[in-house]
Amino acid sequence: MIRKFREEDTTKVMTIWTKGNFKAHDFIDKDYWLLNFNRVKDEYLMKSETYVYIKNDEIKGFISVLNEGYIGAIFVSLDSQRQGIGRKLINYVKDKYDKLTLNGYEKNIDALLFYVALGFVNTKIQVDEETGEKEYVMEWKKDI
Repeated sequence: MIRKFREEDTTKVMTIWTKGNFKAHDFIDKDYWLLNFNRVKDEYLMKSETYVYIKNDEIKGFISVLNEGYIGAIFVSLDSQRQGIGRKLINYVKDKYDKLTLNGYEKNIDALLFYVALGFVNTKIQVDEETGEKEYVMEWKKDI
């Protein structure tokens, strides 16, 4: 089941976010994610359209969409990956937006392949100023 994020979900969602970043972005120092924890929680999580995936009464993943359809975060708990949860979350927001964009680090190959499989295309390559890592700006548009 997918439902809208509630404030009481914050701890679980941020735990998934932290552990997911440590694993998926092991090429970036863990301190970067820890230093950005409160900013992400206070600025992004609370100000975005965030949806959580619930299985057996437990949050297993989430997606946050900022204004104009920018996916700021999509994470699935480490014990629930490769079970179709990320696909369900992306498809859920595809029903709500005509266009979605996201940034994916070049070194996070699994994520980039996942996005391509879901119809996202690379529109630009840039360097993330905060991490110095190369990232792809990817876009999906609804067929009209």
